[in-house]
Amino acid sequence: MGYYLLADTVQPCTEKDLFAQTGNKYVAVLTTSEWARDRERFDMGIELELDSGDIHNTKAEVNYDSLTGTFRIPDRENIGSKDYRFAFALDEKGVVFIDDSGKAEQMIAAIRRTKRWRKPSLERFLYDFLEQIVENDLSVLERYEKELNLIEDAILNTQEPEDLGRVNEIQSEIRRLIVHYEQIIDMTQELEENENGFFSEENLRYIHLFMNLIARRRDTAISIRDYTMQVIDLYHAQLEVRQNRIMTLLTVVTTIFMPLTLIVGWYGMNFRYMPELEWRFGYPVVIGVSIAVAVSCLLFFKKKKWL
Repeated sequence: MGYYLLADTVQPCTEKDLFAQTGNKYVAVLTTSEWARDRERFDMGIELELDSGDIHNTKAEVNYDSLTGTFRIPDRENIGSKDYRFAFALDEKGVVFIDDSGKAEQMIAAIRRTKRWRKPSLERFLYDFLEQIVENDLSVLERYEKELNLIEDAILNTQEPEDLGRVNEIQSEIRRLIVHYEQIIDMTQELEENENGFFSEENLRYIHLFMNLIARRRDTAISIRDYTMQVIDLYHAQLEVRQNRIMTLLTVVTTIFMPLTLIVGWYGMNFRYMPELEWRFGYPVVIGVSIAVAVSCLLFFKKKKWL
């Protein structure tokens, strides 16, 4: 459990201070059991029954006198399999996070360490809180891009086919990030609508600023997803080039041996009146002709740049 008031930063306070009607907006972080016990005290007029296992996305919903929603945040260190899930309820007095994972408290602690405000407001806090979600995403996306660059170089410079397993993993993780970004954009659009008038018109710019920020992150992620598709296409193109080289080599070998096979078949017929069979120089002449045919074919293929 954590109680805070919004002053020049997020200041810890007691439960008594939270409900003292000082005029400061508040932030509260409760566990599910604490919310079930104390929700009437926050007077938001909602029956928010929460099970973290039922949180499937990031969203916001407008109620009669409150705004509620959920967060599902992929762990940037393990995007493919781990995420943090918690809910929130918000009105004109402040915001309550219902969180059993500890993620909301961790994000608030980061805001306390790094932010100071000249004009504290709920909107500014929400901007900084949402920014914490994507704070390190540029470095994460850059790491993906560097990995793809290395894989692309390996595909171009090696004679052996590369394993595309990592590329497929990156593509899957980027796809999940894009879905996450789009859900956050939908949520911030609900905030920007300000249907219940919880936010001042002047401070709605913070919500708009964050929407621009998350849109840029989404666009970057889409670019990297497209890059993964290009790497996969490059892999298949290189694979086809290798296969074509093998087929060309097999065709050249087959073409060289076709006239030699004809010579063998011709003189293997053993007709009675074939003068070459009794000729003293017949054997070395056939050898010479075979070598000449093979060399001629090789020179021809070399000239045509088929070898």
